[in-house]
Amino acid sequence: MSTLSNQIEQYLKELLARSQSGVLEIKRSDLAETFTCVPSQINYVLATRFSPAQGYMVESRRGGGGYLRIIRLSMEEEPNLAALLDSARGRRVSGQGGEKLLDRLTEEEFLTGREGMLIKALTDDSVLKSGFTQDGADSEALRGRMLGAVLQLLLRDDFV
Repeated sequence: MSTLSNQIEQYLKELLARSQSGVLEIKRSDLAETFTCVPSQINYVLATRFSPAQGYMVESRRGGGGYLRIIRLSMEEEPNLAALLDSARGRRVSGQGGEKLLDRLTEEEFLTGREGMLIKALTDDSVLKSGFTQDGADSEALRGRMLGAVLQLLLRDDFV
């Protein structure tokens, strides 16, 4: 059974897919009414499932009915794709954050489904935390370095 957040996410993604421009404009109150939920539930879904790392930009307009604009970011159109991917190398990346990045890259067909699964398996907490302290702090730094290195390799023009 799907959670309400999953249903809202799927609904918004379907509406975005139907949009030729990759932009969806919708009233937050209409969306809350459709799903019989409070507007804060909509805010939660937008914050956790429609972030820039996941390939979306959300603009919120107050007044005039409180419209939301959700913009699907395309990997081809992002001028700083290499910088975005390489930035993972220098920072700590949580398991969930790494998974979201890999899901986006797979969805955008930058990675194949198989490549995404392999990288997820290698950067999973169960693998990385086994050699570190209980809190797993070192595993987040290692995950960031691993993701940055793999993705930088995939961005090379001479990669066969």
